[in-house]
Amino acid sequence: MTGQVEHLLRTEAPQVLGALVRRFGQFDSAEDAVQEALLAASRTWPADGVPDNPRSWLIRIAYRRMVDLLRSDQARRRREQEAGLALYEPSGDAGPPADVDDSLTLLLLCCHPSLPATSQVALTLRAVGGLTTAEIAHAYGTTENTMGTRISRAKQQLARAGARFTPPADNDWSDRTAAVTQVLYLIFNEGYTTSSGDELTRVDLTQEAIRLTRLLHGTLPTAEVTGLLALMLLTESRRLARTSADGHLVPLEQQDRTRWNAELVGEGTALIDSVWNRQEAGPYQLQAAIAAVHAAAESPERTDWPQIAALYLWLERLTPTAPVQLSRVVAVAHAYGPTRGLALLDDLDRRHHLGRNPLTHQRERAVRAHLLEMTGDTGGAAALYREAAALTDNQLERRYLHDRADQVDHST
Repeated sequence: MTGQVEHLLRTEAPQVLGALVRRFGQFDSAEDAVQEALLAASRTWPADGVPDNPRSWLIRIAYRRMVDLLRSDQARRRREQEAGLALYEPSGDAGPPADVDDSLTLLLLCCHPSLPATSQVALTLRAVGGLTTAEIAHAYGTTENTMGTRISRAKQQLARAGARFTPPADNDWSDRTAAVTQVLYLIFNEGYTTSSGDELTRVDLTQEAIRLTRLLHGTLPTAEVTGLLALMLLTESRRLARTSADGHLVPLEQQDRTRWNAELVGEGTALIDSVWNRQEAGPYQLQAAIAAVHAAAESPERTDWPQIAALYLWLERLTPTAPVQLSRVVAVAHAYGPTRGLALLDDLDRRHHLGRNPLTHQRERAVRAHLLEMTGDTGGAAALYREAAALTDNQLERRYLHDRADQVDHST
């Protein structure tokens, strides 16, 4: 019962918050009121049972608290009277308008262009995802106070920017949707391979990213949103196979593919197939197509690496980022040999300084070690594996890289 209540509260919280922000336009106070309503529900529902209309119950309680908060503040009360807002206690059937998805509007508000990406992510997880400040802080390796300050400043910045709880203008939809997909992509990636700590994944973050992307896709099923959802599902399908029974990281080529989630593979593949157009494919569609090629291979040896290398080349033309460039290096090495992969890596390093950039140095060392191991240079590979291990804050990844170094050493 407690688990069911927790899931229901997390699902309904954005709708309740949206209803209050839509009505009163006070993000901070509305969130406080919603939190009190959620707390009241967590205390009474397990004992008394979930009401027939839980959303209306939550909105009614949150509205009461919101009214109290507004009445206690003379300045807000004066603005409320000037705006002609009637303070009332809604009926038991009260709720968001049937034709409006408040969660989506709230998601768009949290990804307002006035906010930096880090604040967009934090505010989205807090307001739409329903994660606590402590949970968000833990996911990003910072303190609760620091994360609380970041979220508070984001709300203040929204107020200064004059952000309104309304859908974007027609000419603003594209930019706002792009911001939302980028935030959801960042949340999923942080959950799938955490940047620090002793856990490889944060399932709460990956599941929340998928839930919110499903929400976005249900309202805006564009090709890129569909591609993003397909990418998440195909990537998440491999989660159980990424670690061994004793907690060690298992690379893609060594994973037991019978442990991949066939249902997620099927859904993700069907989604990318439904929108795939090579001539018009965007970054998320291309990444989903790459994941689908991996999913279609019955074994590592039967992976269509030339196709993956070609897809990465296309992706690099659209988004020439270091992770994409390094992934193309690996694909080229598997498709055409490690010598060709090393030549490409050297060329990219000369042009983009991958080995000297603090943000890419660790990944570049690990990729170069992998290619050297493929050529038989075990000494060079072992040294680079250990160097890469020293540069990561994820304990499972660090242990894996040290293990690779030891295995390479012992193979000589």
